[in-house]
Amino acid sequence: MAPTCALDDAVGSLPAAVDPLALSLNENPFPPLPAVRAALSASISVVNRYPEFLPERLRSLIAARVGVADDQVLVGAGATGVILQVLQAVTSPGDVLVTATPTFDGYPIFAQMARLRPVTVALDRHGHHDLDAMAEAAMRARVVVVCRPHNPTGTVEPAADLFRFLDRVPSSTVVLLDEAYAEFLAPELCLDIPSLVARYPNLVVVRTFSKAYGLAGLRVGYGVCAPALARELWGMQLPFGIGITALVAVAASYDAEDQLQQRIRMIAAEGTFLRARLRSMGLYCTDSHANFVYLPGGARPWAFGDGGPRVRSYADGGVRITVGDRRSSRAVLAAVRGAVNGRG
Repeated sequence: MAPTCALDDAVGSLPAAVDPLALSLNENPFPPLPAVRAALSASISVVNRYPEFLPERLRSLIAARVGVADDQVLVGAGATGVILQVLQAVTSPGDVLVTATPTFDGYPIFAQMARLRPVTVALDRHGHHDLDAMAEAAMRARVVVVCRPHNPTGTVEPAADLFRFLDRVPSSTVVLLDEAYAEFLAPELCLDIPSLVARYPNLVVVRTFSKAYGLAGLRVGYGVCAPALARELWGMQLPFGIGITALVAVAASYDAEDQLQQRIRMIAAEGTFLRARLRSMGLYCTDSHANFVYLPGGARPWAFGDGGPRVRSYADGGVRITVGDRRSSRAVLAAVRGAVNGRG
């Protein structure tokens, strides 16, 4: 009986694949694509075997898709794993890590883990980076981070502004360009990654399969950079560190690109709907280019109650709300109306 009870407990603790109120982690609201589910099912029969010692095949698959050489790619347990690899490889305790504030929750944790000195630069009132101030701070830093689109505001810095920033950063400072939400960008806002890392050998572009691809539970991310820096970072690649399911899930996702793009368009359309409805209520939300919206704080923090949507709250009272389906949007709008009435 004990094993059955344990299994029941384990299965019962799994999150729901579809939950219109789960809007705090910027997850994809849809279950895995059918082709991805089929690939994962086929891989279950070999989980008694170890994956590759180092993820060479996955590295090659990603490199071919991005358009760079294999030796320019590193792979990690999500974007967070890649970021930690970078910090472990290039920093020493006491070095400075520069980020915007607010930013992705992981960066303060990473700084603590690597025993770095965090230096933060406030976003402007529209949720954009102060790239001039960040470039100045980077003069005394080992690593500086720019998120594009930014988390939690969803804003995007123009390419020309980013290039000016990169030109100012010392070559001895590593720049992490966090593109966890890049797949949600309109084509005209996308960067040419192969050209970018060729132009800036101190740049690491970080991406993930957790957001648009909907593989958050598999923990697969990657980084792209110049070959010399990549060789240094590849030295921190954890042996057997990428599960055997990752390769087939990524390959199936790439093969199902048309279906994936359809889902991205659906999420983008729902985000447009949600922002329009919020603005029609007289509320300001940032111009988000990701799968979430951001409501800045005001005189009182946003609070939606225990029965409302679960969102990410920030110290200044602002909230980041993942874009889900239409049920999610309706729940958000009802909660916001209630909060507005409570504020009044």
